[in-house]
Amino acid sequence: MNQNIKFHQKKNQNIQEDNISKNYIKSLFLKPFNDLIYEAQVVHRENFNPNKIQLSTLLSIKTGGCSEDCAYCPQSARYNTDVENEAILALEEVVEAAKAAKASGASRFCMGAAWRRPKQKDLDLVKEMIKEVKNLGLESCATLGMLDEDQTKQLKNVGLDYYNHNLDTSPEFYGDIITTRTYQDRLDTLKNVRNSGINVCCGGIVGMGEGLDERVGLLYELANLSPQPESVPINLLTQVEGTPLHGKEELDHFEFVRTIAVARIIMPKSFVRLSAGRESMDESTQALAFIAGANSIFYGDELLTTENPSAEKDQKLMQKLGITTE
Repeated sequence: MNQNIKFHQKKNQNIQEDNISKNYIKSLFLKPFNDLIYEAQVVHRENFNPNKIQLSTLLSIKTGGCSEDCAYCPQSARYNTDVENEAILALEEVVEAAKAAKASGASRFCMGAAWRRPKQKDLDLVKEMIKEVKNLGLESCATLGMLDEDQTKQLKNVGLDYYNHNLDTSPEFYGDIITTRTYQDRLDTLKNVRNSGINVCCGGIVGMGEGLDERVGLLYELANLSPQPESVPINLLTQVEGTPLHGKEELDHFEFVRTIAVARIIMPKSFVRLSAGRESMDESTQALAFIAGANSIFYGDELLTTENPSAEKDQKLMQKLGITTE
């Protein structure tokens, strides 16, 4: 066993020195489940405390009315869903939500807005929100759509810790999901975020009707960002009536856990977050995901516009598993 651990340590010390190939990533997916989970757990223990997770809370500060056509999103103005277009929240509302998140145990507060790209007047208000969140002693995160160089510098100057901008899926499958912005648009925003000195939070969504090759392609793109993202949210599609992806065949949860495990192996130092879709998972599935290397969750009753396990429910699960929080 010690020889195996030494082998994994040597291999994973070099994993970021060279490009990670699609063939290698696919070979991980095709391993027997027990072997894959074992390898992921070894990598996880080399880089993190296996019994500790990071808690983030996500608040929608501007909901609905988005001009984009992301096929999974109930906030798109193009689809007939129950989500109504709401104005941006007042600063006081965001501060109260951040205080509640901290009181519940979250260490990072994430603010999401349904914009293609923020206007300057909206960005100015978000900057005030970031300052207040930081004053509470919380890490700050935002997801506001596409950003240019000047916008990322403004967010860095007020202390933003993380910016979330997901790739969503592989380049090959991307056009089946989104047509209103290109893959390169997403990469350009990530480049601006990285160049400004803000930590990158970047992941994707599985269960959108993609196949194994598309899941491989997504992880290939994420793992070959240089440097790799500090935070990698892996979302399981939450199907919402009225969106084009409603009614898709649901992804097998073992395949989801495999995706977590592969992400952990190829991005050994990134926080891998269980994001959307946890409401559909039983406790055993979530426990397997933690064993596979997930070490961050979104914490709170709602993720933007979809349900999430309650804080009380999550606390009970953590107690059962002997997991503590950061």
